[in-house]
Amino acid sequence: MVNQVIRRFIGYAAASVLLAGCASPPRIVVVTATPEPSPTATPALTASLAELGQLELLVENLFVELYERASPSVVHITTRTQVFDFFRGVVPNEGTGSGFFFDDQGHIVTNHHVVEGADEIEIVLADGTRTSARVIGADAYSDLAVLRADNLSPEQIKPLPMGTTKNLKVGMHVLAIGNPFGLDRTLTTGVISALGRTIEREDQAALGEVIQTDAAINPGNSGGPLLNLRGEVIGVNTSIRSPTGGSVGIGFAVPADTVKRIVPELIAKGRYDHPWLGLIAYEITLDLARILQLPVDRGLLIAQVQPGAAADRAGVRGATQQLRVRGGYLLIGGDILTAVDGRPIATRDQLTIYLENNKRVGETVTLSLIRDGQPITLTATLTARP
Repeated sequence: MVNQVIRRFIGYAAASVLLAGCASPPRIVVVTATPEPSPTATPALTASLAELGQLELLVENLFVELYERASPSVVHITTRTQVFDFFRGVVPNEGTGSGFFFDDQGHIVTNHHVVEGADEIEIVLADGTRTSARVIGADAYSDLAVLRADNLSPEQIKPLPMGTTKNLKVGMHVLAIGNPFGLDRTLTTGVISALGRTIEREDQAALGEVIQTDAAINPGNSGGPLLNLRGEVIGVNTSIRSPTGGSVGIGFAVPADTVKRIVPELIAKGRYDHPWLGLIAYEITLDLARILQLPVDRGLLIAQVQPGAAADRAGVRGATQQLRVRGGYLLIGGDILTAVDGRPIATRDQLTIYLENNKRVGETVTLSLIRDGQPITLTATLTARP
């Protein structure tokens, strides 16, 4: 029985190699079986080990094939800036990162933080070609940027196919290709560790719905592709969480669906317009609800409404008075936002992430509010964030 189970598993693995480029992955069924006592257990065990060796070889060949197919699409990015040193004056400074060909026009996707503030950008292809590149579009919020190198031949431009994040599940195998610490086209493998993570950033609003992986990601991997077993890009490696600055198995990638939404606009317009309500609000806590005697203990208490923004045009009201508290003032008396399009909203990050991932500038949202203790509903047409 054990041999039959292993043969079935090997058969599915072999099918996965043959169907690597198909629209949907083959389903692997793992059957748990208890081996029956038998006086011939030793030969059966020997056969099982041999079959497991074949399975290992199939998986190994799959990884080799995926790397050989995808690595020529990955580029090594070097940036140069001029920085001031107190003792030496203005000195050159270099940074490194990764990127990959997005389309057959030669557009290269990378992270915004890889090329931010660069005076010069150089890319190195898999064949060793070195050439300069320029930024044609960048978006700090999503940490995405698009480069273009004009003097490449069509044979050198090898775009990677884009996948989707809609069918991803924790435990799926992934591969990362990049240039950690300047080591060209390094392959690391792992699994999807979590989905829907939120990255808290000091200088930007929280970035949500990112992919977490334990595939080793280090400085220099930023901007490189995270691939599934069909060789499709499912994310752009963007950051790690580490007390040492090196990989501890917690890496994050901007999801492919976000890339497919934002990159075409970066190519066309050089920027991406983010949907915005134009609100400044306090997050309601149990203590705040008790102190202010609010009718709800979750939601956003609107403090200010930006003149001319979506919320202002919809008729949302900000604070009507100030309450003196230790260390300053609290703006109170405004509307309380409890839900957007029927989805409960308890934090500013939830509001930002919902609008980013589900709405575009010019689309409408339904705002569920409480005003003077009574529920009301308003419709707002989203404007672009300044």
